[in-house]
Amino acid sequence: MAVKLILTDIDGTILPRGQRQVSARTAAAFHAAVDAGIVVGPASGRGYSWIPDFFGEDQACCSTALATNGMQVYLDGEKVMEQTLAPGALEHLRAIVAATPRAGLVCFDDATPLLVEGSLEDLAAHFPAYAERCRVTRELPDFAVVKANVFTGAGEPAAVELVARLNAEVPELDVDRAMPTYSNIMPRGWNKGTAVAWLAERLGVGLDDVVVFGDADNDLPMLRAVPNSVTVAGASPEVAAASRWHIGACEDDAVAAAIEALAAGEWPFER
Repeated sequence: MAVKLILTDIDGTILPRGQRQVSARTAAAFHAAVDAGIVVGPASGRGYSWIPDFFGEDQACCSTALATNGMQVYLDGEKVMEQTLAPGALEHLRAIVAATPRAGLVCFDDATPLLVEGSLEDLAAHFPAYAERCRVTRELPDFAVVKANVFTGAGEPAAVELVARLNAEVPELDVDRAMPTYSNIMPRGWNKGTAVAWLAERLGVGLDDVVVFGDADNDLPMLRAVPNSVTVAGASPEVAAASRWHIGACEDDAVAAAIEALAAGEWPFER
């Protein structure tokens, strides 16, 4: 088949845990796809301003991107779509988080995390880079918020309970579990899956001509939206079950190998 669009999660899919940049092979595979006429880019929960650094500032690797869990879509280096979080709904969510022991809320001013609720110590346990750059505000921003995250230092069962409560009590927002105790916040019904469909329509590409790669729960909407969905080894059972195809580990450049084959006109997947 002629693949026309490739999108991949970053953390745990092409970027091994603890690493700061993707491998040279991954970057080269992206270039091979571009040279073959395939639109390729990351689909990440990270804000766009954080993404180029993962590719060594190689803009060709991220001129197309779904950032902030699909809240922002970039094409040819330009932002072509952006969603924001309703202020009243975000305030409702903040109040619930504030009343929950060891829960926290971070909003972002471009690349700067703003700690609205919770402790820096608990944030650092999840994202040290965010904690290092974080500014403690103890209030919601006065600008439209694109990226916000909920976290808890009380363990995974507490995170499951908190996410369930937020989804039940704040109907304007969706809260996922990108990590066991760290969650993205999105407008209800908007996620990586709806963003992939939006971008494919913008490009005039059918979803059958799209390949997506992921590993975590926040990738589920994207994996379910696209027939040719792929997970790397080590994905959670639910994520693996949602995917049509399965490949090797992030640490072994499995996604890079698959993109190399797709760029060469080969089909690298088998059940």
